[in-house]
Amino acid sequence: MTLTSNEYTMKEIPIKRYDKYIYSVFISRSWTGLPSLLDRFDTHLKRACIVTDSNVKPLHCSLFAEKVTSGFRELCIYTLPAGEEHKNINTVMGLYQFLISHNFDRNDILIAFGGGVTGDMTGFTAATYMRGIKYIQVPTTLLSQVDSSIGGKTGFDLNGYKNIIGAFCQPALVYINTAVLSTLPDVQFASGLGEIIKHGLIRSLSYYNWLKDHSADIWHKNPDILQRMIYESCIIKGSVVEKDPEEQNERVLLNFGHTVGHAVERESGFQMTHGSCVAVGSAAAAYLSMKRGALPYDDFQDILQTLTLFHLPAAAPEMNAENIFNATKNDKKMHHGQIRFILLSAIGEAAVCDDVTDTELYDAVSFITKG
Repeated sequence: MTLTSNEYTMKEIPIKRYDKYIYSVFISRSWTGLPSLLDRFDTHLKRACIVTDSNVKPLHCSLFAEKVTSGFRELCIYTLPAGEEHKNINTVMGLYQFLISHNFDRNDILIAFGGGVTGDMTGFTAATYMRGIKYIQVPTTLLSQVDSSIGGKTGFDLNGYKNIIGAFCQPALVYINTAVLSTLPDVQFASGLGEIIKHGLIRSLSYYNWLKDHSADIWHKNPDILQRMIYESCIIKGSVVEKDPEEQNERVLLNFGHTVGHAVERESGFQMTHGSCVAVGSAAAAYLSMKRGALPYDDFQDILQTLTLFHLPAAAPEMNAENIFNATKNDKKMHHGQIRFILLSAIGEAAVCDDVTDTELYDAVSFITKG
């Protein structure tokens, strides 16, 4: 893992599927490199639809559209209502209707320009519209840059269950411009850090320690540190998903903190950010790892302190333990009727565990709700 160079260049991370190249993630600080990358797809012959949301559009969409419009035969913009509460079939149906009414065909391109909600729904639309249309991920939040834009998971929520309807659909390209993070609210920036800390916890003690050592620069969005952090997290995410693109084995490690985290998110009425809920779920998983004797107590305490260092919660004392327990039991990550938990044996070392009992789970949920 390279954590030493401060030199600024656009960085490329190739993503493979069973050792076959499928697309690249590019990390830059501007839109300058994007037009030449789009030329690879013969865009002058194609139409494109930028799918954005009502928060991102007034902040960044005009400049972004200006940078890419000359590369396409025609360009249009469709705006989704912002917020997790709109991540549903009705919103997807609206995008379908727009594409139909504007005569989009399978040779055209969708561009997901926004956070994870926009990327997930655009990707699902790309997977299913006319049985498949090419799409590009241009994530604008820290969370989507290091997580949902990579790996091809798409979908939407149903009846409070996150991403319960979805499909795997790999993007043709991921382009990350770290400059857009300058307008990201602190609460959303912290949300992305929840997933970033998870990457260190499951895969790299050195990265985890680097994050702690650079916490002040990270929080103040130092451009050099931001680019290095996003690059390293994307390396970890990419290395996992390319070995297991459809989450049959190793990719489930990325669900660390998510099993309880999704239940916390639902119990909050989706008022807590995703990364905050993952942080609480990570605290629960670390507690369970420690109680089982796998994770040293000092490491457990260090994890709780690190979450707090990055302005993330390590507990949800205002929530009902029974509700979280029951929601966790209905998680989509069940395997033969048993919850698949990701637990730690040390910081940087994670494993799948299929034998967590209801008693252990309730104990972990009680820990985070007692605070």
